[in-house]
Amino acid sequence: MSEKNWADGGMSRRKVLIASGALGTAGLAGCGGQSSESELSSGGDNTEESTLSSEGDSSADSSGPATTLLNAEGSSTVYPISNTGSSYWNSNAPPSDGEYWGANDEGSVPGWNTLSSDGAGDMLLADYFASKYGYEPTEQRSSPPFPTTVGLSHSGTGCEAVTDGLVDIGNSSGPITAELGISEEEAQNTVVDNVVGRDGQPVVISSDVSDAGVTQLTGEDIRGIYQDEITNWNQIEGIDYDQEIYAIGRAEGSGTDTSFRLNMLGSADAAMPGINTRFGQNQQVAQAVGQNEGAIAYMALAFTGPEVTPIAIDFDDTLYETSRDAENTIFDSEYPLNRDLHMYTLIEDSNPMGGGYDEREAAFVNMFLNEYGQTVFVEGNNYIPLPTSDLESMKEQVSSVATEDLLQP
Repeated sequence: MSEKNWADGGMSRRKVLIASGALGTAGLAGCGGQSSESELSSGGDNTEESTLSSEGDSSADSSGPATTLLNAEGSSTVYPISNTGSSYWNSNAPPSDGEYWGANDEGSVPGWNTLSSDGAGDMLLADYFASKYGYEPTEQRSSPPFPTTVGLSHSGTGCEAVTDGLVDIGNSSGPITAELGISEEEAQNTVVDNVVGRDGQPVVISSDVSDAGVTQLTGEDIRGIYQDEITNWNQIEGIDYDQEIYAIGRAEGSGTDTSFRLNMLGSADAAMPGINTRFGQNQQVAQAVGQNEGAIAYMALAFTGPEVTPIAIDFDDTLYETSRDAENTIFDSEYPLNRDLHMYTLIEDSNPMGGGYDEREAAFVNMFLNEYGQTVFVEGNNYIPLPTSDLESMKEQVSSVATEDLLQP
């Protein structure tokens, strides 16, 4: 997988697929039994989802692991990672595919070699990961051991849905403690926090501001804008651009909004009177920045682009740039707006495997916790792979309920 970010130009066929899935309507979006918001975000067409759900229910086998539909819902930031993974899972591609799983002209799909040495070389994609948790391989393309689907809403909604038992996985780009206003102890007793990647949450500006020569701001500049202390770009030292600032925010209850308030303003409840408008999804924020002069917004890395330009930010005399190759970059763990991306699973006494997973949840989550998953699903969507130590910790957590040792690879 290429290390290029959006500004470097060029996309592989795989990245085109991922980008279109992140910004467009996904065929598998939507959650069975969930709100109409998810249906709207998926175009309202639940035909394929209904088929998958029906197939999952009819194939359930009480003598083996569950084969019912695994559903996830929540954050639009985590959505590109989770939904791309779901699409790959449902394809159950064979090793001969070479584009999404298995060998290709360059040797293999990135990260696949480490898995093939552990038995993946002769298995279809979902068959391989599901086999770790007691599933028999189907050995059929587009027929995984159980189907998956991902709905699009908000982090707070995803956290509520998983704790209420409405979905199997709650996607969130903010910590569940802040999203639901609960203590760390309550969170630890309720859910397992599966961190699958990181987002160097960028601050973006519209193209007219960029064309006016604005390439960086300070943390204090950004705080001043969102606290309504700075209302015109020419009020910022070194900027000669007479244009009112159009400050865009994410909807309250979104993980992106929660994380921004926590990291930039110091509290999840911090007031932001400088905001002119809010939007529910990253896609909507990107569109608004592209269509309005003088715009500034905070969002997820996956949704940036030429018309939605990330800027460098100076925090306490350390300039974090937007290139992966810079000495200090928004892709670094030290970047003050860096945040974890979560797939929460519910701790239930009824789970046959214990540890906060059933077989489906453990198998699906584990797909993201290796070189293949981090490269294809996380980095492939312009997010930040987990550092090795964090990845090993997450792998050990989900491996504890596997039918065999998953620590290598």
